[in-house]
Amino acid sequence: MVAFAPGGQSDTVIRLLSPKMSEALGQPIVIENRTGAGGSIAGAVVAQAPADGYTLLFDSFGFLVVPFLVKGLTYDHEKAFAPVGQAVSLPYVLVVKKGFPAKTLAEFIAYAKKNPGVSYGTPGTGSVGHLAGALLASRAGITLEHIPYRGGAESARDLAGGVVDAAIGTANSFGPLIEDGRAVGIALTSGERRGTLARLPTIAESGFPGFDLTSWNGLFAPAATPVPVITRLEAAMQAALADEPTRQKLMMAGNDPASEGTEAFAARIRREREVVRKIVQETGIKAE
Repeated sequence: MVAFAPGGQSDTVIRLLSPKMSEALGQPIVIENRTGAGGSIAGAVVAQAPADGYTLLFDSFGFLVVPFLVKGLTYDHEKAFAPVGQAVSLPYVLVVKKGFPAKTLAEFIAYAKKNPGVSYGTPGTGSVGHLAGALLASRAGITLEHIPYRGGAESARDLAGGVVDAAIGTANSFGPLIEDGRAVGIALTSGERRGTLARLPTIAESGFPGFDLTSWNGLFAPAATPVPVITRLEAAMQAALADEPTRQKLMMAGNDPASEGTEAFAARIRREREVVRKIVQETGIKAE
């Protein structure tokens, strides 16, 4: 189960990994996109599935935000899943539509101060893009209008069409628009320059020291899945990540392939959940 729409970041990564994972497992992998509600729709399917390793969730950083923003969950989000492994990490990028009167973060903020309500699209409520926009608005003293989509591809489509003023998403979604002049890259959300858009400055170095939001994609199973099954699934993903042609395709799409296993991924989940808690408290963001 992929929590976002076809053609976006999460969907692209798992479709690149699945052939080699399938070889390692000796099983076909069927990818189903269940979008909406910040990823909680796909999450609910997996949380309530048999814990046998046959129904899995492939999600992003937004996974951490669901319990803070999505009301009426039918499962205990923090206890429902067993982390299997991290696939990739990647920065997000703030971009503006062609013709927008700003080409730097300082110009973007100055324009937003004079024109409250600049709209920005993201891959969805609770995504890194959503948190980054809310955090930037809070720290810069500006008002931005968040427009959530069901994935990065849909957000990129509307930015290219001029429907939204700006967007915060992945290099996979927005790199092609920047390269062909249909959008202008402003700044990266990560603490340091990374990936295929490393020529762009970071928000941190553009006047907001300490600003660091880096996304990832990872695999989860239902919480009661036996450890040997988790181990086999994680080994299959590592086999795919070790395949050089697959690694090259992932990096071309702006991703840093991960090498950490299940325990390191679980530790990251625990650590970053507290980071998200603090950002939600600081910004007061809510589900649209």
